Amino acid sequence: MESLAIYAARESNSKGRVYNENHPGHRSQYQRDRDRIIHSSAFRRLEYKTQVFVNHEGDMFRTRLTHSLEVSQIGRTIARALSLNEDLTEAICLAHDLGHTPFGHAGQDALNKCMKEYGGFEHNLQSLRVVDQLEEKYAEFPGLNLLYETREGILKHCSLNNARNLGELGLRFINKQQPGLEAQIANIADEIAYNNHDVDDGLRAGLLTVDQLCECDLFREQYAVVKNKWPDLDPKRTKHELIRRMINKVVDDLIRTSRQMINRHDLADIEDVRRADQSLISLSEQIRLQNLQLKQFLYKNLYRHEKVMRMTEDATAIVTRLFSYYMEDASRLPVEIRHRLGQMPDDPSSKLKARYIADYIAGMTDRFAIQEARGVVTP
Repeated sequence: MESLAIYAARESNSKGRVYNENHPGHRSQYQRDRDRIIHSSAFRRLEYKTQVFVNHEGDMFRTRLTHSLEVSQIGRTIARALSLNEDLTEAICLAHDLGHTPFGHAGQDALNKCMKEYGGFEHNLQSLRVVDQLEEKYAEFPGLNLLYETREGILKHCSLNNARNLGELGLRFINKQQPGLEAQIANIADEIAYNNHDVDDGLRAGLLTVDQLCECDLFREQYAVVKNKWPDLDPKRTKHELIRRMINKVVDDLIRTSRQMINRHDLADIEDVRRADQSLISLSEQIRLQNLQLKQFLYKNLYRHEKVMRMTEDATAIVTRLFSYYMEDASRLPVEIRHRLGQMPDDPSSKLKARYIADYIAGMTDRFAIQEARGVVTP
């Protein structure tokens, strides 16, 4: 840790845990957070949750688990290059999707609509809820009792109404402050990973073509380099070489630009990072626009593709039916959730009941949700 920059997160400047614990001994506090995340039930379930394609569509497509591992690899590379805390960056990257519903954004949108009268649903807040409350591993406290800085990074976005209920963790949204640099890295590493790896999955599925992708400057430039250097390279290796080069180009630009931003702000500690008037982990304007162009291309040509939209419609129907089914009769829920409902105070608005049901549905894998809808819900 001696090699960390003065503005990096470290144990000595951490805001700590909600519940005090002894030092972990043979590992750092941030390693402990990472390990708790990896050993959590919610992390294991990411193996069977959608990234773009529903889990049973094919074994070769990315899941939330493989995506989280890829985000972590990119995040650690950036953190090391900038002399920031790799263990914290890794922990945030691995935890960032723990609150995601089955069926990706389609599931989230459907559950948010179901929860409209009961406070809504947002996967960032749900990820925090998972690590703070829903994981039940320890006798001495609820949740995983993660460090403030890890929780700060998990909560990428938050409305002012929700922020007011989060105590110190919500203050940065109210005061318009930044999170630590490690959290900023995790945020942009997520975008780099899904942009480029969704290109890979889209090509693999046959929903995107190389000719289409050449509309995007970032892809076209790297494609020209690869074809010029290896004109006879087979399509599979060409694709992998392209994705690798696209990621490297964006990451190299990010590291270089972020160094310049950090140096301009003359930071003395992590609190100077939080007081900065903008995110200091950023891309150059040229690469930012190329990245945005690729993102918009994927939205139009992959995420709105007819095949993906059919999966989206099916996912929306499943989540909506499951929510109505459990709200109609809570006895259909698992015994541990019924026990929780039995212990709660009077709930005339059904707000707590709806939240527990949302927790249950959000924790489902794709295939379990499909089985539940098929087995107990009449379409």
